[in-house]
Amino acid sequence: MPPIHPDLAAVASLLGSWSGTGEGEYPTIADFGYSETITFGHVGKPFLAYSQRTRSLPNPDAPPEPLHAEVGYWRFPAPGRVEIVLVHPTGVTEIEEGTIQIDESGIIRIDVATTDVSLTASAKSVTALERHLVFDGDRLDYRLSMAAVGLPLQHHLAASLTRQRSD
Repeated sequence: MPPIHPDLAAVASLLGSWSGTGEGEYPTIADFGYSETITFGHVGKPFLAYSQRTRSLPNPDAPPEPLHAEVGYWRFPAPGRVEIVLVHPTGVTEIEEGTIQIDESGIIRIDVATTDVSLTASAKSVTALERHLVFDGDRLDYRLSMAAVGLPLQHHLAASLTRQRSD
C-alpha cells in the first residue's frame, strides 16, 4: 500500500475497519437493531475511500440478512472542513459537507449535512441526511438523521463501533 497522502495525516486514525451494533427507527418502519462494519482505506491520494455494510442481528429463527450498504469518498479540502460523496444501491446518491474538529486529546468530531441528494426513478424519496460522528481512540459513535418519504428530518440511526483493525 502506498504511503498515506500528507493532507490526510490528521485523519489517519480513521483508517481501518470498525464494527459494532446500532438501533434504527423511523415512523414508517418497525424499530430494529443491526450490526455494522465501516471501513476507511486510502490509495495515496488526498481522500479516504469508505464502505459501509449493515446486517440484521442474528436470532434463533433466522440468520442475519443484509440491510443496507453505501460506498464513497471522504475529502478534507481545507482545515476544519469535510466533504463526503456517497452512493447507495437503492438508487440514492448524496453529497454531504460540514466540519471536522480534532481536539488536543485526538478525539475527532465530524458534523455533516447533505447539500445534494439525487435519486433514480425507482428510489424511495430521501430529501436530506445529517451525520454526527465521534472517533475517540478505538471507538466510533454516530447518529444519523433523515428526511424521507415526505417526512421532515428526524433521528433514524445510532450506533457504537469499535476498531477491528487499522490499515
